[in-house]
Amino acid sequence: MPGNSEAATRRSETRSGEGGAAFVLSRGVVVLFAVACGAAVANVYFSQPLLVTMGRDLAMSPALVGSVVTLTQAGYGLGLFFLVPLGDVADRRRLVVAQLLLLVAALVAVAAAHSAAILLAGMAAIGLLAVVTQTLVAFAASLAPADRRGRVVGLVTSGVVIGILLARTASGLMADLAGWRSVYLASAALTALLALVLYRVLPRHSDVPPAPLRYGQLLRSTVTLFARERLLRLRALFGLLVFAAFSTLWSSIALPLSEAPYFLPHSAIGALGLVGVAGALAATAAGRLNDRGLSRRTTGIALALLAASWLPLAFTRSSLWALVAGVILLDLAVQAVHVTNQTLIYALHPDAGSRLIGGYMVFYAIGSATGAIAATSLYAAAGWGAVCALGAAFSCLGLVLWAFTRHRDPGPDAGAAAR
Repeated sequence: MPGNSEAATRRSETRSGEGGAAFVLSRGVVVLFAVACGAAVANVYFSQPLLVTMGRDLAMSPALVGSVVTLTQAGYGLGLFFLVPLGDVADRRRLVVAQLLLLVAALVAVAAAHSAAILLAGMAAIGLLAVVTQTLVAFAASLAPADRRGRVVGLVTSGVVIGILLARTASGLMADLAGWRSVYLASAALTALLALVLYRVLPRHSDVPPAPLRYGQLLRSTVTLFARERLLRLRALFGLLVFAAFSTLWSSIALPLSEAPYFLPHSAIGALGLVGVAGALAATAAGRLNDRGLSRRTTGIALALLAASWLPLAFTRSSLWALVAGVILLDLAVQAVHVTNQTLIYALHPDAGSRLIGGYMVFYAIGSATGAIAATSLYAAAGWGAVCALGAAFSCLGLVLWAFTRHRDPGPDAGAAAR
């Protein structure tokens, strides 16, 4: 019956588009989702190599310069809880386009800022609106047929990780060529172009009808979903731990590389993100494994690789090749767990996909902040070896959690555990 199965898959890929025309979730559209996600989330990380230059240009104190990153991340965390759930009650195409256009305005405001107050307000707005990334992930999942959802989420999420990894490299290079303001002007132009393309390409509606909830009910229901769904709580904990490990590495790796014996310039350190992209791209296989019902096994293998990645990373001071190997392993593992998490939790309640993914990503933000703060503080106190021990501890906690819960995990692949 392969012919009937393929026909059913083609029918399931068709959605109602504008004017009743058929909408097909082609690979090109999925790539467009990935590009839009990567471009949006990159705005959260552009400032990190530019802080010194920004502060000098606007006569900001070191403490005020440090608040640029804090406010951007705080805005992103607020957006995850207060904006992403709107995807369950609003026309997602209009919501995405509206957020992107508002993001354009925030980016232009930052590029034109001539005072610290305007810069900080603009950075907070950028963080708040960059959560359109998660609205796009939920939108892509809602358009994907169930038997391809893992692959679709995997490819779209790869765009997110690539955007995060390349943001620092791109902003550093552009700032060297044309100044830090050019970074935000270029991003504003790209975001406006993506808003136009997405408005023309995306369907008005998905198969999942909007939930009949008022805004207050919508936010309360996000909390209710966590209280009700054990799988959501478990996967949120996995997300917190893997992104704490991810942030432990990426928030502190510049410190040993800028010291003896390497003394690498910022551009060379930023280029390390290109190494991480290889791991992120390879991890798209996790989506296909999820579609085959191997979610638990994928999670366990990925967490084991994450724990193992800290062994070569511990030799960073004596070997750049060890660093490269560790970065690839770590990014592959984090991406694999993240794709698995999002695929499983969306399947719980497709009508609440935005709330599920937004709530889950709050734990991602907590993990990222925890890893960054702990790693930089620990490096100053005890050096790179202590940072690697911290990252390994986060990773091993995730592996232990998986080992204790794998037979009780209420995921949809119960039958696959024995395979």
